[in-house]
Amino acid sequence: MHRKILLDLLDKHSPIDENELKMRNETIEFVKTNEDCFNRELLIGHVTGSAWIVNDARTHVLLTHHRKLNQWFQPGGHCDGEPDVLKVALKEANEETGLKNLNVVDGEVYDVDVHLIPERKGIPAHYHYDIRFLIEGDMNEQLIITEESNDLAWVSLEKIAERNDSESIMRMMRKI
Repeated sequence: MHRKILLDLLDKHSPIDENELKMRNETIEFVKTNEDCFNRELLIGHVTGSAWIVNDARTHVLLTHHRKLNQWFQPGGHCDGEPDVLKVALKEANEETGLKNLNVVDGEVYDVDVHLIPERKGIPAHYHYDIRFLIEGDMNEQLIITEESNDLAWVSLEKIAERNDSESIMRMMRKI
């Protein structure tokens, strides 16, 4: 039953478009089919948790410049067996940004994205079934850049596409 909480959240989630609907449905099927879906050792893919961190005015988003992938993304990462994906998203947000005062907006799934991670260092290409949550952060709180990032930046909504104009990022931006 460790998958039930996530499946219930996904069932309640209303995707913004057909593409997200398709990815939500793929994620539901993946979670139902793979009991070990929260473990990165499942080499076909695994569930990950991310935080779309906004300021309270909803004018800026906190992005991290991912060291390995050399691109700007929202903070997030592997569940490593933890079935509470919101807990994972909050842990990753704290670890990757240093922010301590993170507020969960509603605890519902904000966005679902399925993306292929390329083969790297002997780990085969695999899918991340990324579950994203809307989190508020304080723009005045000090950010801490870790070894996972090259940089962190609060980016105004109108400038997000300058950092990353992928459909995955732009879809989350449009939802604000």
